Amino acid sequence: MGKVIGILSLKGGVGKTSTVTSLGHALSKFDKKVLLVDGNLSAPNLGIHLNVLEPEITLSSVLKGEAHPREAISQLENFDIIPSSLYNRSLINPLKLRDKLSSLKRSYDVILLDSPPSINEETIGVINASDEIFIITTPDYSSISTALKTARNLKQRGAPLTGLIVNKSYKRNFEIPLNHIEETIDVPIMAVLPHDVNVLKAQSRFKTPLEYKPNSEISDEINRLAAVLLGEKSKPLKLKSLFKKIKPKKQDINRTIFYESTFKQ
Repeated sequence: MGKVIGILSLKGGVGKTSTVTSLGHALSKFDKKVLLVDGNLSAPNLGIHLNVLEPEITLSSVLKGEAHPREAISQLENFDIIPSSLYNRSLINPLKLRDKLSSLKRSYDVILLDSPPSINEETIGVINASDEIFIITTPDYSSISTALKTARNLKQRGAPLTGLIVNKSYKRNFEIPLNHIEETIDVPIMAVLPHDVNVLKAQSRFKTPLEYKPNSEISDEINRLAAVLLGEKSKPLKLKSLFKKIKPKKQDINRTIFYESTFKQ
């Protein structure tokens, strides 16, 4: 039985959809069957990123009961996707998402859910459907305050919040330090992705960043996150070895703790 991972942020522009496509590609490289679903029904972007622009059947059709979820799947080279409609504005119940995806969990190892940048029924549908949730933020005050609000909302709901992904980091002293971000939001940082213009270049070619620049820093970090989520090879260091390093990265420590607590019980 596969697991569903929701990717959330209540702020636009933090790189949620590009992270979904990158992580989906990375997970598929471990010989896993991966499905990406655009849970942003109001302003869908997943199909635009991957050049699936006018599919006949979309998630909107599924939620309205007009089609089976399998009919909405578009098969790409590395993974499958269920896009949402760019044009359909008819009344849809996003809270049906969990039930509609339940049958697909038998066919996929991982289902990744993109979500809208706001708290509404679409976001609640993604939260309810998810077995694990990651919040994406950038290392600046406006994004961190929004991430804090998101985390508090998820904790109040008892949602399965796994960690933070810090995106678009310049690694400069004008950014909020990682330890301050983690302490403020009280959620472990599981990946730190650099600001990289190649993400935009990849999108302009309808490719994932991993496909466009497979040896980049962002690709390496996404691959490490994918590995630990699956408990696969390219495992993190043992804790004793990790702490022998002079300055182990915060995300390496957190990924190691996650791996040992999840896969070594």
